[in-house]
Amino acid sequence: KHVSKSLFSNTDSLLLRRRRRSGRRRYTVPMAGTFFKIFFLALGIVFPLFAQAASPTLSILPQNIMQGEPVEIVVQGATLRQVKSISFNGGKLGVFLYKNKPTALVGIGINQKPSVYTVSAVLSDGTTLETDVVVGERKKRSVAFSIPEKLGGNSTSSQQTLVKALANENRQLIGLPTTAKALWTQEFLYPLSQSTVTDEYGYARQTGNTSILHKGTDFRAKEGTPVVAMNRGIVRLAKHFRDYGNTVIIDHGLGLMTFYMHLSKIQVNVGELVRQGHMIGLSGQTGYAAQPHLHLTVRINDVSIDPIKFMALSK
Repeated sequence: KHVSKSLFSNTDSLLLRRRRRSGRRRYTVPMAGTFFKIFFLALGIVFPLFAQAASPTLSILPQNIMQGEPVEIVVQGATLRQVKSISFNGGKLGVFLYKNKPTALVGIGINQKPSVYTVSAVLSDGTTLETDVVVGERKKRSVAFSIPEKLGGNSTSSQQTLVKALANENRQLIGLPTTAKALWTQEFLYPLSQSTVTDEYGYARQTGNTSILHKGTDFRAKEGTPVVAMNRGIVRLAKHFRDYGNTVIIDHGLGLMTFYMHLSKIQVNVGELVRQGHMIGLSGQTGYAAQPHLHLTVRINDVSIDPIKFMALSK
């Protein structure tokens, strides 16, 4: 700083010359010295700004990942246009802007092998960002479960019919069309005004000789309780099933879908665009249900994940 000050002072003294014209003192304005002062001052401001700009990095949530959970991948310090792709274990994911950051979601299947998986992002300048994530094993429990009398009770034939019907219904729930962009921008909301969990995700229902994984969360809801859309989306399915009962499926884009089952009444139509909070039906006990409740399933690209973990990630 001392050297620069001396340089500017000498420049000014050389350029500042007193002249006498018409009996008045007149000074030459030291433009060159002022210009250099401003120029170097600007460099002093701009260069630190560039020096402080952080390179893009990958952010993964949650920090501890288990089977059956959603994973949020965020490219920090980049714009959406700078991110060409995001991949998990070599498979490309849909990328969208969430909270002003390039984001992708991936569902870890409940039976996916516990292991180390690679997450990568390719940027527009050719840079590839990579990090490894560890998927841990979920402890699974088994609970004896009975078949309601309306579905035949706990007979061997009822068990066989239940399993066969579930397999057929599940085939109809796979591969539904999804929009190639995210239809939501807000955080997801629970579909009930009061969300009390009565049955959690991920345990096995032992029905006779058959073990059926519960790939959703059940919430307490009296018959006829309003059920609303968790976020903006398009209704892809609205029909009655023998086991799942009256069911509504909403596509939120990029493979993210929410399922609302055992409804007593459906109040939307296939293809309808619904807003967050739009009433889609009333809770009930249709299908494989012993009492009124709402069964909620969340899927990412046909992978069912824990709805409670998804809601925590959405915040």
